[in-house]
Amino acid sequence: GAIYEGRGGLDPIKEEMAKISNLERKAGSLVEVIKGADVFIGVSAPGIFRGALDVRASDINDEMKIATAEAIASVIPESELSPDYIIPDSFNPHVKDAVAEAVKAAARRTGVARI
Repeated sequence: GAIYEGRGGLDPIKEEMAKISNLERKAGSLVEVIKGADVFIGVSAPGIFRGALDVRASDINDEMKIATAEAIASVIPESELSPDYIIPDSFNPHVKDAVAEAVKAAARRTGVARI
């Protein structure tokens, strides 16, 4: 469901996201809350944020975003690729770790990692 300030049961990371996103405090299912939206930010077991937080990144830059996309794509073995299967299932347990590691490496490579 939608993350918004005041929603119960949010972990600390989602509470922080709620403070800076969905300022209208829309509640409901994804289908309901993204109607008419210009942007949707989907965060799940936040791989990109996990990687950025782990290295105390001062920014999330384009290189980190590209590394995220490449990491997501790399989760599917080439032998399993097909026209109907080009990105992993949203519940694939390998995605978050692959993304976090790729983001950390990109942050270090581009000088935004602080540790």
